[in-house]
Amino acid sequence: METYLPLIWAGIIGLGVFMYVLMDGFDLGIGILFPFAESEEERDVMMNTVAPVWDGNETWLVLGGGGLLAVFPLAYAIIMPALYFPILIMLIALIFRGVAFEFRFKSDHKRLWGVAFWFGSTLATFSQGLVLGGFIQGFEVEGRNFVGGAFDWFSWFSVVIGLALVAGYGLLGATWLILKTEGETQDRFYRLARPLLVAMIAFIIIVSIWTPLNYQEIADRWFSWPNILFVAPVPILTAGVALALINALAKRKEVQPFVLSLGLFLLGYLGLGISFWPNVVPPDITVWEAAAAHNSQFLLLVGVIILLPFILFYTGYSYFVFRGKVRAGEGYH
Repeated sequence: METYLPLIWAGIIGLGVFMYVLMDGFDLGIGILFPFAESEEERDVMMNTVAPVWDGNETWLVLGGGGLLAVFPLAYAIIMPALYFPILIMLIALIFRGVAFEFRFKSDHKRLWGVAFWFGSTLATFSQGLVLGGFIQGFEVEGRNFVGGAFDWFSWFSVVIGLALVAGYGLLGATWLILKTEGETQDRFYRLARPLLVAMIAFIIIVSIWTPLNYQEIADRWFSWPNILFVAPVPILTAGVALALINALAKRKEVQPFVLSLGLFLLGYLGLGISFWPNVVPPDITVWEAAAAHNSQFLLLVGVIILLPFILFYTGYSYFVFRGKVRAGEGYH
C-alpha cells in the first residue's frame, strides 16, 4: 500500500492541475480575447458565458497546489522557492482579474475595467507558462534543498512557453465562445480561432523540437528504442486532432472545435507526463522520494475520496444548469 499511495496521489494532483488548466484555461482565454470584441455589449456576452462558473473553475488550482503541499512536501519545498516570482505574479494577476470581473459589471467605467480584465487574464496565463517552462528546465538541488537562483526560471525557453500558453488559452476561449454565442459574435470567433490554432500548432512544433535538443534525458525517453514505439501515438494523435480541428472550424461546427481544443491540451499534458514520469521534481526526485509519511497520505486520501465526488458533481451540475447560448441582455449584470 505504501508503494501505491504516492501513485494514487500523483494521479489526484495531476487531475487537479489538468482540470484547472482546461476549465480556467478557456475562462482566461476569454479575457485574452477581450480586445477583439466590437463593443461593450459583446464583451458583456463574453463574460456572461463564464459568469456562473468562473470562480468554481479555480477550485481545481486549490486541489493541485494544496495537494502538493500536503502529500509531496519535499516537492513543494523545492518548487515554491524556485518558482516563487512567477507563481506570485500569477496569483496577484488572478486576484486582479477577479476584481475586474466583478467591478466591470457595476462600474460606470466599463472600458477601464475591461482593460484590467484583459491584463489580469493575459498576465496570469503568461505567468503560468513561465512556471511550466521553469519546471521543464529542472531545478538545482543539493540534498533536499533548492540551491539555485531566484530567477533560474527565466529564459527564452520559458518565455516561449508563456507565449504558447497565451495562444492555447486564446484558442480555448475562442472555441468556447463559438459554442456559447451566435450571430456576429460567433462569426468573429470562428475567424479568430483559425490563426490561434495555427499559432498553437507552431508553438507545439517549436517546443517539441527545442525540448529534446536541450534535455538529453527527455530525448532518450522519446527517441530511444523501443520507447519510440510506445510514445509515437502521442504526436500522431496530436497531428490528427489538429487536422480535425481545422476541418471542424472550416465546416463551422459548434461543439467539436471546443472538444478538439481540449484534446490538444490533453495530449500535450500526456506528453509532459511521458517526459518526466516518475519525477515530480526534475531532473531526478521521484514521487516516492518526495512523498509525505504513509499515515498522512492515507488520512488525506480519505478526505479527498469524500470531497472529490462533491466537487465533480457541483462542477458538472453548474455547467448543466447554465448550458445553452448566451445572448445580449441576458445573464449577470
